[in-house]
Amino acid sequence: MEADEKAVRWDLPDLSCFMLATGVRIGEALAVYWPEVDLDTGLVAVDHNVVRVKGTGLIRKSTKTEYGERTLPLPSWAVEMLRRRFAEAGEPIDGPVFPSEVGGLRDASNTRRVLRQTRGSEGFEWVTSHVFRKTAATILDEAGLAARLIADQLGHSRPSMTQDVYMGRRAINRATADALEDAFTTDPSTDGPA
Repeated sequence: MEADEKAVRWDLPDLSCFMLATGVRIGEALAVYWPEVDLDTGLVAVDHNVVRVKGTGLIRKSTKTEYGERTLPLPSWAVEMLRRRFAEAGEPIDGPVFPSEVGGLRDASNTRRVLRQTRGSEGFEWVTSHVFRKTAATILDEAGLAARLIADQLGHSRPSMTQDVYMGRRAINRATADALEDAFTTDPSTDGPA
């Protein structure tokens, strides 16, 4: 996306980086304001979503559940990206981290449309804003983090939903054989469990 002028103009490279770093929904990412980002501690408070209200326009609305309100630690590469954006933002530094061209809230639907237009060749039609969320969940799962911790990161109330929708299945992991190996002692005469 960094090579696509339209993607850069729509600020998609940094927005995609942020979504990969946090696993947040696109509406949540677009609702983050600078006062909710602590660059010293590397934390971001996620407690709003951008929604369009008929007759009013775009607003920040509280997340659907208490589990949607969360403070997330950021990887160092995301903190560096945000530091750069903060330095480039100028005054005032109290609005959206990923603002529209006029400095206000961005529409998630329009941003998704531009992402579809700029994601590259036909081989990348599967890339959507939700893929960044699923990718973050997969990385956390492959790192061996507990389903509850991943659910907390994604803002889910039920870890079972996180497991059913976001965590991979049919993964080949040598740890299963190692656990069974260690569970039994081998009888040298039978080459099996004693």
